[in-house]
Amino acid sequence: MPAWLDNWRTRHRHPVSLALHLLAIPMLPVAGGLVIVQWIDGAWSLWWRPAGLFVLSYLLQWVGHRLEGNDMGEVILIKKLLGRPYVAVSPRFSDADARRRSDGALTP
Repeated sequence: MPAWLDNWRTRHRHPVSLALHLLAIPMLPVAGGLVIVQWIDGAWSLWWRPAGLFVLSYLLQWVGHRLEGNDMGEVILIKKLLGRPYVAVSPRFSDADARRRSDGALTP
């Protein structure tokens, strides 16, 4: 598994959070594509459709991270830049990560 995917899975362990992310993340490129289609068609009066998808996507991800107990990736980036503390992995899952070996198996 690529390191970025392993890191992502480590941060999204709660089953409802994972489901919300699997629903919400594809909404972002769909919203981007809709912006392009509407721009080509000159349908700017429908601006609310891609904006709504974008907002709904982030809202679902935010709910997932609240259930998970950690900060969203974008929030982590901003907090890092500001020198503020952040929660990358929920404390309830960090104990399992500490026991994880490099091959992904848990130690006893």
